[in-house]
Amino acid sequence: MSNTAKKPSTKVYYPLEIQGHGWKVRTGRLKPGRGRPHKVQPIFQVVAEKIPFEALSGIMKDLIAHGYLLEGVYLAHDSMGVARYGGRGQIFTRLSTHKRNYPQELHYFSFYIINDKNHEREIETAILRAAGPQMVLNTRKVQSG
Repeated sequence: MSNTAKKPSTKVYYPLEIQGHGWKVRTGRLKPGRGRPHKVQPIFQVVAEKIPFEALSGIMKDLIAHGYLLEGVYLAHDSMGVARYGGRGQIFTRLSTHKRNYPQELHYFSFYIINDKNHEREIETAILRAAGPQMVLNTRKVQSG
């Protein structure tokens, strides 16, 4: 019996690094393992998780330089890494507004740029439902009970 298990993806880092006091953001991509890469299209174009808000403008400039659209699903996290706000739309505009409105509460952000815009709303809904009552700053979107 032959081993048909596909090898895992490997990380390939790019030279861009955004650094601050005690943290570092590295950019890169996942290089898929051997197999049939064109058979399955990835859902996400860009995935960024729990990045300090100090890196917001640097990451935005890098994405613009690489030609990405800045729309997708985003989350804002507190100092413990718990998601407190989430939504979809203009990622960096919304995140900077939320940080300005809640400077003491929000410390990190995550975002996902999705290849197929039809899935954006579904992914946002799944994230908000999974987080549930933790999203204390989502006053309009969180359902109780």
